[in-house]
Amino acid sequence: VNNIDGNNILLVDMHHITSDGVSHEILAKDFLALHEGEELLPLRVQYKDFSEWQNGEKEKKKLKQQEEYWLKEFEGEIPVLELPTDFPRPVEKSFEGDNINFEISAEEIRALNAMALKTSATLFMALAAVFNILLSKLSGQEDIVIGTPIAGRRHADLEKIIGMFVKTLALRNYPAGYRNFREFLEDVKERSLMVFENQEYPFEELVDKLSVKRDIGRNPLFDIMFV
Repeated sequence: VNNIDGNNILLVDMHHITSDGVSHEILAKDFLALHEGEELLPLRVQYKDFSEWQNGEKEKKKLKQQEEYWLKEFEGEIPVLELPTDFPRPVEKSFEGDNINFEISAEEIRALNAMALKTSATLFMALAAVFNILLSKLSGQEDIVIGTPIAGRRHADLEKIIGMFVKTLALRNYPAGYRNFREFLEDVKERSLMVFENQEYPFEELVDKLSVKRDIGRNPLFDIMFV
């Protein structure tokens, strides 16, 4: 597209079923490299190879083991987060709402990193622990499930492939009032590591296996995403 200033604009429309956020970065980086006259290195594998690998017997066995982990993680009653709201919750889910944006200062980030370092946790784990405590304070609940996306590119050969690899994980934590923060962070770390280790199991299959009671006013398993 030629705009009014005589510059060229490239417009790319990609469906989410074939690409994720990392794919957009790969496309932009590769396009700029080609524009500069560089030659792209050949890929070792293609997305079709990833698909075949997913359907292999070895991977199916691995997914069966991961299924056992997830079913045990969500056995029994699954909590429904009840947050106080300004208005009654609609019977049917809608996407009306607003945003509140804020920034964490560099000093606060340093403090969080130092705190995480004491338990060999990551900044993600420290922030997830803080977020769980906030939700617990607001809801009065001590069994909380939140969702989080993960890139799903654990193998080095997948890092430069355009495709839909991102997955949704359900993180279940127990911010009990008798714990101090360090104890809770230790638990969040261990539970997060287990979730990441079992990340290949499809979230949609987990929802089907759990036979979650569907509510048109809520999402299955969780209503809160931690990104």
